Parts: sequence; C-alpha cells; structure tokens
Amino acid sequence: MDFVTMNILDSAMVSICREMGITLMKTSYSTIFNEALDFTCGLTDMKGDMIAVADYCPAQIGGMPLLVKSCLKEISLAELEEGDIILHNDPYRGGLHTPEHTFFKPIFVDGEIMGFAVAIGHIAEVGGMAPGGFCGEATEIFQEGIRIPPVKIVKGGKDNIEVWKLLLANVRTPRVNYGDLKALIAAVDLGEKQMRGIYQKYGKEKIRETVADLLLYSERRMRAELEAIPDGIYTFHDHLESDGIDAERHYRIQVEVHKKGGSFIVDYHGSSPQAAGPINATLGVATSAAYNAVLHMTDPSIPRNSGCFRPIEVMAPPGSIVNVDFPAPSVGGNTETHPRIVGTILGAMAKALPDRVMAAEGATHCNFVFGGVDADTGEYFACYDLEAVGWGGRAFADGNDAVDSINGNCRITPVEVYETRFPWLIESLAFNTDSCGAGEYRGGVGYTKQMLCLNDVITCSQMTDRHLLAPWGLDGGTEGGCGATLVKKSGRNDWQTMREAYGKPSTSRYSNVAIRKGDRVQLVTPGGGGYGDPAKRDPEAVARDLREGYISAAAAAKHYGHQEG
Repeated sequence: MDFVTMNILDSAMVSICREMGITLMKTSYSTIFNEALDFTCGLTDMKGDMIAVADYCPAQIGGMPLLVKSCLKEISLAELEEGDIILHNDPYRGGLHTPEHTFFKPIFVDGEIMGFAVAIGHIAEVGGMAPGGFCGEATEIFQEGIRIPPVKIVKGGKDNIEVWKLLLANVRTPRVNYGDLKALIAAVDLGEKQMRGIYQKYGKEKIRETVADLLLYSERRMRAELEAIPDGIYTFHDHLESDGIDAERHYRIQVEVHKKGGSFIVDYHGSSPQAAGPINATLGVATSAAYNAVLHMTDPSIPRNSGCFRPIEVMAPPGSIVNVDFPAPSVGGNTETHPRIVGTILGAMAKALPDRVMAAEGATHCNFVFGGVDADTGEYFACYDLEAVGWGGRAFADGNDAVDSINGNCRITPVEVYETRFPWLIESLAFNTDSCGAGEYRGGVGYTKQMLCLNDVITCSQMTDRHLLAPWGLDGGTEGGCGATLVKKSGRNDWQTMREAYGKPSTSRYSNVAIRKGDRVQLVTPGGGGYGDPAKRDPEAVARDLREGYISAAAAAKHYGHQEG
C-alpha cells in the first residue's frame, strides 16, 4: 500500500464530507438541520460501499451503504446521467425511517460513474397523521408520512418538477421542506464537484487502487482490534417499554454476540416479535446499531468506511422488533430502538471489555414533535424537537451529562432560537437532581425543560422511552433516573401525565394532543446508570456533586454514606 497517498486521499475525502455538512447546515431552513445537525454526509464507490464519511449522525453512518445499494437495485448505473440526483426515504427499501431522506448524486469522470456523493437528513415534516412525522400511535407505515421510492428529483441538472409537486403537496410546511430539500441537494452538488476534482488530480486508476487499499486497511485494523477481544459467546437483554398501543407490554431486545478471531457476529434471535406500534426497527437500523456498538468499543482512529464493517455480521429474524415486516410502522426504530440495541450489545461485552463499555444511557431522543398555525403569521409550522440525556458511568470516568443519545451526535436547539421560531416560552431548563445512577463513577444527569404554550393551540406528539424502565447500572452501579412528559393545563395546579390528562394508553408514546394557550409542558429526560461500587467513589467527588446540585443530601447519605457537616 502507498500509505502516504492513502492518508492524503482519506483526509481529503473526509474534509469534503465535512464541507458538505457545513453547506447543509448553513443553507437549510429547519432547526433540525441548522441547529440540531441531524444529518450525515459521505462518499461511496460505484457499488455503494462507503469510502468516507464525516463525524455527524452515527445511525446514518452505519446505514449509508445499505441505503445506496438498495437504490441501485431499482435504478441501475446505466440509467444515470450526469447531473442526476436520486432521492428516497422508504424504510422498506433499505431506509432507516420515513423522516430520513437520502440524496445521492453520481460522480462522473470522463463519462464513467466513479462513485456517489451522499447526504442523509431528517426532514422535520413528512405528512402522515401527526405533524412532525412521529406518530406515537401509528399501526401501519402509511400513517407515518409519504414514502418515496428511488426517484430522480433532479434529471440532467434540472429539477424534476413533477416529483417536486408531489413531495410538497403532501406536507404541512412546503416552504420549509423546499428549503431543506434544496440544502440536501446543495450538499451532494458540492460533494460531487469536489470529488470530481480529486479524480482529475490523481487519475481514475490511482483513486480506484488507493480506495481499495483504504478499505482493506480499515478492515485489517478492525480485525486486529477484534482479535484482541477474548473469544466467546456474550449475551445480554434489555426491554423497550410499550409500543404506544399496548401500554402494559414490554418488548425484549435479545443479543448474543459470537466473537471468534477477527469476526464479530451479532445474533438478535430471542428478541420480541414485531410490535403493533411504531417502535420496530428495520434491518438497516439493526445493522447500523451493531456497527455503532463496535465502533464505540474500538480504536476511533480506524478510517470510517465499509472496510471496517466487513468483519461484523448481523443475524436479525424477520418479523421481529429488530427486522420489521411490511407494512408495520417503524418511525421509532431508528431513534428509540437503535440506542437500546447499542446499549444491549455494550452490556453483552461488559465482561470482555470492562474498560470500553458504559452503563446504560438514557437511550432516547425525546422526539417531541409539534405543529400548528402561527397566530401572528398565519403560516403552518412544524418542529421535530430532540432533547439530551445522561450517559452511563464508565470504568474510568463519570457519564456525560445531558448529551444526545448514542446514535445521534446531535445538538439541542438553543432556547433563544426555539422561542424565536416557535410559539413557546421556555420557562426553565435545568439539570435533574438525583437523576444520575450512583457508582464509583456516577451516571450522567438528565434535565427538565418547561415550556409555556403561547399559541391558540399546538398539536403535539411524542415518541420517547425510559418512563418506566430505568437505565441499568454496571458492576454494582445503581440505575439512572427515569424520564417523564407532564402537562399542567391552564387553570390547574397539578402536573399530569399524558395518560392522566388526555386518556392516552402510554405516557411516553402518543399522538395529536392539543396543547392550548396557557398550558405548560415539562419534558424530563432520563439520566445514566452508575458504574462500580458506590462505596468506592472518591469522597471529594461526592462533595462536589452535592455542591453542584447533581445529587441531594439524602442521596449522598444513602448511596455514599456522606454526611453533611
């Protein structure tokens, strides 16, 4: 291998992917892109294998190869022309869930397709029975928004007007959607242009050879990492609470990891049959979650491409919660089930790699979505709002406080932007005392966001978790705190769950609740589980947590034997 050229090329391609993401962020209309950064940009070869990606959303990184390869089964290379851009979002065609739209543009060099520039982004409004797309009570995919098979949204460099009309006629916010879709197009346009320049500089054959070496290099480094892990069969399980339809039923995620030499097989047999509600994961999600878990346990300097995925195999039984069959709903699979799968794999590997895994994180994005007609402008608005959680404690450090769940890598929307864009007043945003699991290294803390409705009515839905089943601890650490969604209706003095206030089956998954002017909503996010025996925690760390308000005096005394004074 020519390591000098390979490293130069890898760095150049990753930089292109970052530039694509910056373009997308800067030119988009919705807060889910320009504030939360819920997107991923990458490059593939002509077969759809990912050759470079930027550090954006992990769930989409692992899903990218399957997305592109699925599209190429319906639109062949022979059908593509210079200037074409393909769009699709169908979960049953290799997609992750309906809101995520994938754009890819062929990179032509001297009339030959050498690869694709790819951008995947979560569109905030996709139609369906609930504004924002996250219908917590959906029972079939058709209720989750418009599904788009692989189509040319741009043909030969010109907009395909018929496709645009169809897309914008099926959403509540056509102006914002138009801007976000155009931002995704701008990202792949930039990626195609920059990558074409790389091919012209080095030549097609040199790039082909170097990319092949790069993928092989990543594979070899990943296999070396895996070979250092003790061989064995490692098992663990966790549960999702409710599916929004049957509030009393929990759904099992069962993982059996077969580790032998440089191979890593994740077997999901024993997981629950697919749910009636929208918590099901597609095969792409189950595969991406396995990749995500392995990447968190291995050397982060290994180049992120399809080569490092080659040693990882997935076995997911069809018709299960980790490999849903058509036409069941699946919008929550990529946001709620994905992080729970990752956590379950990490739990399975805790005995083999105690210094590389963490206790359970909050494992939810909160997914509070809403829409309505702005009383001042008369324009329809819609928002996909994600929140942060506490991560689990580790063998060497406390869990991270209030960060996005393990598959997101996204940011929360700043209060000032939130209040400017939407008719809410954020009355408080504060850490939750005692939400962190106790341990030698405590879990991260969650927080509460309290909002006052300023519009006549806002229609709200949600897809979240950890209201009933707390994040587990490891090696003697205790559970983290649960989350909640509470409403205080105007004129009342008490806080109620969505089940109490609106008769919904579940407190964590519901749809189309009317929040009226003067009503208040609290979004409470879960904390992370603790790691290790709490008795071994440094007393100075306990005192600091108490002083900062992360834990109460009662919790300090109960878990750590700490007495004030």
